[in-house]
Amino acid sequence: MRVLVLGGNGFIGKSIVTQLQMQGAEVLIGSRKKSANSNSLEVHLQSMLDIKDWLPLLNGVDVVVNCVGILRERKGGETYEKVHTLAPAALAQARAQLGIRMIHISAIGLTMQAKSRFIRSKLLGEHAILNSGADVTIVRPSLLDGEGGFGAKWFRRVATWPLQLVMQSEGLVAPLQVTDLGEAVAKLCLNGYVNLPKVMELGGNETMTIPQYLNWLRATGQRKPAAQIAVPKMMVRLASHIFDMLAWTPLSFGHFELMQGKNVPAVNWLPILLGRTPTATGLMLENSTKKWPKKTLNLQPNQFDPLEAA
Repeated sequence: MRVLVLGGNGFIGKSIVTQLQMQGAEVLIGSRKKSANSNSLEVHLQSMLDIKDWLPLLNGVDVVVNCVGILRERKGGETYEKVHTLAPAALAQARAQLGIRMIHISAIGLTMQAKSRFIRSKLLGEHAILNSGADVTIVRPSLLDGEGGFGAKWFRRVATWPLQLVMQSEGLVAPLQVTDLGEAVAKLCLNGYVNLPKVMELGGNETMTIPQYLNWLRATGQRKPAAQIAVPKMMVRLASHIFDMLAWTPLSFGHFELMQGKNVPAVNWLPILLGRTPTATGLMLENSTKKWPKKTLNLQPNQFDPLEAA
């Protein structure tokens, strides 16, 4: 099977590529900069806004996985509208024309009531993809942990601080390992599951607030709980706007809004796809061997019954 992974050199994309290659798939990696590898392709989504832009790239591809997203807009035309909405919409239409499966990585908690253009553009992209009318799965993970992620790195760094400033919020997350996300997406690519929903939400073992998550990370690193000072939302919002202007830290205005919601799966498809309990987040990952019921592990791809497994 030939799979094109857009954003294949990024935090999420690398994990998906690794899992696909482990399963023997032929993987093409689309990224901003072409590497020396023969399977590397230079792709700029801000310039891929029409069906005809995608058709040559999709030639001979069985599945396309789109992991591309931008935290903040950039020079060279990398806007939220182009990268999150218009390009994925054109890709979905081209893929529908060629009969290619598509898996689109998005996020939990998106709403059109948000003021952030980051959030609204991603949700509009989802709508455009779903309206393309072809074989597509949208994967919405909760907060991601793992080596190499910009946000994950900052969470781990802040978790080491003995004194932490945390926002006053009832927002919830279900943190998961990026390697588990990669494994789940690879299974969606390679296995011919039937009766799957168009939108699948994925999360880890536990539901917690951001302050609780920071102390969870401290505990996995053998540290005692930190002293935490609650900061009013308006101060965090102001800081997010400043950080957006300076392009500093993962705290953007979009993430400020996301952190106030319940970013946890309504139905958690991660353990169902993995056939086991998701890997623990944090710095100590030994607690990852517990298995789910035998009936989930032994299903053949075309016999997968999501309602029974859930």
